[in-house]
Amino acid sequence: MKMTNRLDKQYQELLRDIIEYGVEKQDRTGTGTKSIFGYTIRHNMKNGFPLLTTKKMAWKTMVTELLWFLRGDTNIKFLVDNGCHIWDGDAYKNYLKNHKDNLIGCTIVLSNGVSAEITAQHNVNRNVLITTKGRINIEGDDTITILNDTLTQEEFINKIKTDDVFAKKWGELGPIYGKQWRKWTKKKMYLSTDGSWEHIYDETDQTIIDQISILINDLKTNPDSRRLMVNAWNVGELDQMVLPPCHYGFQVYTRELSGVERLDWMKKNRPKTILPMREPNVEFSIDEFFRPHDVPKRAISLMWNQRSVDTFLGLPFNIASYGLLLEIIAKIVNMVPDELIGNLGDVHLYSNHIEQAKEQIGREPMELPTLNQFPTYSGTRPSIESYVVGDFTLKNYQSHPSIKAPLSN
Repeated sequence: MKMTNRLDKQYQELLRDIIEYGVEKQDRTGTGTKSIFGYTIRHNMKNGFPLLTTKKMAWKTMVTELLWFLRGDTNIKFLVDNGCHIWDGDAYKNYLKNHKDNLIGCTIVLSNGVSAEITAQHNVNRNVLITTKGRINIEGDDTITILNDTLTQEEFINKIKTDDVFAKKWGELGPIYGKQWRKWTKKKMYLSTDGSWEHIYDETDQTIIDQISILINDLKTNPDSRRLMVNAWNVGELDQMVLPPCHYGFQVYTRELSGVERLDWMKKNRPKTILPMREPNVEFSIDEFFRPHDVPKRAISLMWNQRSVDTFLGLPFNIASYGLLLEIIAKIVNMVPDELIGNLGDVHLYSNHIEQAKEQIGREPMELPTLNQFPTYSGTRPSIESYVVGDFTLKNYQSHPSIKAPLSN
């Protein structure tokens, strides 16, 4: 049965609203935007996997980034090694910002023509350099040349691939999504003598909170809880991040499936199962029938919140990424994916994306794809970390051609 693709229609309507009603604003990238404030996207997962069809989407790139988050990783090395380059620009900007004033490893050419490599820089007097030729005071000597070895972005990414030491230092993006999802740091507070609470920093006196593992455990033990949430907006660590989280948190909600819904699920996922004959005057328990076939009892929905929405390039990725996250969590806790909801704040089109958006608005949506079955990992292997990009494939994904647009970061 052909399913109606309402997702692309919603997305196209959002593009129209921004173009028609959006307010022109300046932004941190200097590009300029048209934006509106407040928008909600809803998608019923029964209608197909939420991957837009009005332009071709980079499926592997999206999957790689989500698995990177779920690993608790914050270094682009994993992304680069798997051909995902959407964070390259942020890492390179961070490198330029910090490398420009860091002369260690650069070559200094003295006024007498002798060259030396800088090995250290005095913390107090930045004019004093420690080099392979000894201590050098460069103050007032305009004949000294410092040859900075700043890399181009292409050279930078190649070095991330080939040099693990370099990648460990310069590929790090700070405590962004993965760190907050899997390794939120809880610093302890102490009651002072005057009765007030104060924080005494102690590197060894901290608790690491794995929000994803807690979420999965709570879904298994208390699925009706209203505290099934994961938060990436750690106010105390925002200044250490190369980019504060755009999608800053998500919440899940579960409900019991009706007998009809469970039967429909079984017909779709266990088509060879023979329905039992009901004996006259014998009580029949539907749970007794479903239990041997591992039929889910509950449906699960996911709602994410996003403060800043790059509607043309970023939002299609966000929709598909949270759709896949919902599928993964549902698989692990044996529930049925239900609704995907996005609450969007500053929803904008960059000024150099307007024409591309108009082109996409004019395209006719195609039928959404479906997500093929993927493994359920259990036992001694942590289920979330066990997934690899190749575990996730699509069935019947058809789309219009991709539309190129410049990345603003």
